[in-house]
Amino acid sequence: MVRAEAPGRDGDRRRPTFARNAVARGPALDRLLAGLAARLEAAGYAERATPDADTSVVLHAVDARAPRPFRRKAAPTFVVAVAQLDALPPDRDAQLRTGYPLLVRCLANLCLLVVDTPAGLAVRFVTLEQGTFGAGPGLDDDALVAAVFDRLEPLASSRLVIANEFVADLPDHLRHGDAATAQMLRAGRALDALDLLPAPFPLEEILPPRDLRHVKLLYGIGGLSYGNLSARCTGGDVTAVPEPGGPVFWMSASGVDKSELRTIGRDILLVRGYDDRRDVMVLSVPPGIEPRRVSVDAIEHWMIYREHPGVGAIVHVHGWIDGTPSTEVNYPCGTVQLATSVAELVRAAPNPTRAVVGLRNHGLTITGESLDEIFERVGARIVPRVPMS
Repeated sequence: MVRAEAPGRDGDRRRPTFARNAVARGPALDRLLAGLAARLEAAGYAERATPDADTSVVLHAVDARAPRPFRRKAAPTFVVAVAQLDALPPDRDAQLRTGYPLLVRCLANLCLLVVDTPAGLAVRFVTLEQGTFGAGPGLDDDALVAAVFDRLEPLASSRLVIANEFVADLPDHLRHGDAATAQMLRAGRALDALDLLPAPFPLEEILPPRDLRHVKLLYGIGGLSYGNLSARCTGGDVTAVPEPGGPVFWMSASGVDKSELRTIGRDILLVRGYDDRRDVMVLSVPPGIEPRRVSVDAIEHWMIYREHPGVGAIVHVHGWIDGTPSTEVNYPCGTVQLATSVAELVRAAPNPTRAVVGLRNHGLTITGESLDEIFERVGARIVPRVPMS
């Protein structure tokens, strides 16, 4: 894979950069970092001596027993926490138990666990979405590093759309919701009944207050929770901005209990549009309420609603249905690349208004006429375990 330039928000082109932040050393760690640095340079990334606010990717090497956070100076910096272990985790659950706390404590976007085995290096990935996959053992170092790089670079070069603009102009008659938001409460409870709302990862239990504030600021989250719901707003008196003909829809907030979606502006937000000049989701909220941020997948839902007027609702779950077509790359949530990949699969579906598409190592996005219709059609077929590859 060769990437000589990185596109900016406004179409500008700049050379991407990377830096190593080696606060820990180890034989396997050093071999992997040296190989990844060489691959990044060959792909057109310029290495910087120390990370700064404009660094695209930081390889943050840490001690697995005492990980230290990397406090980036700008949200677009993609931080890869890399830790050396004595032995491979025996299964996916053990991999998550080991890697996910490291990822969060390091304030990283991705965690790599590296082990030197008799058959060569082995690397296991852990993502914020609780995705797990890996490469090796059984490869020489060059082949192993190439395999890791090919999975890492598309994630590192993806572009987040997580900024929110809150406008306190929600019409009076919508301040307690409408028929669509009532369906969202029912749908959230249906997800809970189907065991499709895994317990949010307890950020407060493993991060000190300073780092917790840092995570929430960087990623626009109120906490780590999984799944989201949205429904098109058909009131007719709320216009989209900045694109007057664009979609307007209700969507669950980030980090809330999806089985208790009640308060407008806190649990449920009205999305009025996407400002592509600023990479901002524009939200209409009631005056006098401290709003939560909308789900990071708002850009994905906006793309689908915009292209398919017949779509009335969208459900995203960390579950699976056998035989579902899936995205090829497990891009992070909230990125333009993931949203575009999902929108392409919806477009290619036999009926985009009733589509079920997969997000690799992540879950499902399901479109329908309404949330009630979606659960009547596919709810019983969804299983809570997502295949990993």
